[in-house]
Amino acid sequence: MLTTFVNAWKIAEVRKKIIFTLLMFVVFRFAAHIPVPGISKEALGELFSNDIWTLVDTFSGGSLKTFTVCAMGIMPYINASIIMNLLTIAVPYFENLAREGQEGRKKMAQITRYGAIGLALVQAVGMTFYIRGALENPGIFSYVVVAITMTAGTCFLMWLGELITEHGIGNGISLIIFIGILSSLPSGLSTIVTSVQGGQTNIITVILFAIIAVAIIAGVVFIQEAQRRIPVQYTKRMIGRRMYGGHSTHIPIKVNQTGVIPIIFAMSLLMLPSFIAGLFSDSSAGMFIAQLFSPGSWFYLFMYVLLIIFFTYFYTAVTFNCRDIAENMQKNGGFIPGLRPGKPTSEYLDGVLTRITLAGAVFLSAIAVLPFLAAKFSGLNIYFGGTSLLIVVGVALDTMKQLDAQIMERQYSGFMK
Repeated sequence: MLTTFVNAWKIAEVRKKIIFTLLMFVVFRFAAHIPVPGISKEALGELFSNDIWTLVDTFSGGSLKTFTVCAMGIMPYINASIIMNLLTIAVPYFENLAREGQEGRKKMAQITRYGAIGLALVQAVGMTFYIRGALENPGIFSYVVVAITMTAGTCFLMWLGELITEHGIGNGISLIIFIGILSSLPSGLSTIVTSVQGGQTNIITVILFAIIAVAIIAGVVFIQEAQRRIPVQYTKRMIGRRMYGGHSTHIPIKVNQTGVIPIIFAMSLLMLPSFIAGLFSDSSAGMFIAQLFSPGSWFYLFMYVLLIIFFTYFYTAVTFNCRDIAENMQKNGGFIPGLRPGKPTSEYLDGVLTRITLAGAVFLSAIAVLPFLAAKFSGLNIYFGGTSLLIVVGVALDTMKQLDAQIMERQYSGFMK
């Protein structure tokens, strides 16, 4: 990784992209410290003391408990993306848009942005209602100002993420979540030190927790890089006076085809009941839902595993279309040895993908749940656990792969010159 970064820094164009990305990180962290006007800081501490907000605060980089303009983070955009992906399968109009290539993707991205703004506004109104006791001057004007400010903060982060994707390195939205999680790491380490000094836990427990964290990182890297290679043979064809084909290649099917997307989607959906429960925390129903969906509860972990498995299969089906791959192979004279082109090839690919995806989803779920179980039995009340670790490592790997691709592209370009 260090070698890749050093090699990338030597290329002027890639260096500009890296510098631009780092500057956007600085802008994001600066915005994360701009407070929402008209809020009493003393009253906020009691409102966000429940565990249901701790994980949300981790994803927003600590902006929620201080209630800055980035308090909602990028989650409304992620929720809008989930809805859009579901509509792509359920509604023919969006399914056709997905097949229209670049123009279709642009239209879907625009619709996703509008949906994210709408969700952000609804969530901002709900958050404003929840913290109404912390308003210095309660009134309609204060409600409107707080709601609009928070919605604008989410829109700003969406714009920042798209700028990083277009002019920087990596996926901007994922990197914003990545930086938000990393910014909460110092407070997590401080919590561990305080627990050791106060006698709530011992150093052996901390060492065991660190070993588990290293094992999770190794597991994430293993599952991200593992793949099944299906051999493909192309027949020789005469086009004009030249002979084409006749070579062998393979189709790489990754064990975890979707990266960290299922984790982020699962976390976004599980945050929704906790958020709604927080709005009605004074009622018995609100308290029951808050306890049910509290991070680390058995029901929460069960739903977490189910959603990860579901979104792994769902997103794999969206990104890897076995029928289209089989049709493209048949058009270009390609076939899998021992199988007829067309439908038999498509069914074979679908069977392999189903088995591999199941293994990847179960392994991903196990890694995600393991730190929660370790925290439950060790007594360390920290939330920089499996979910955060999975996202951080997964985004880091994806970003480094894009950096490798940028280096390779420039090297080949230089060779051609």
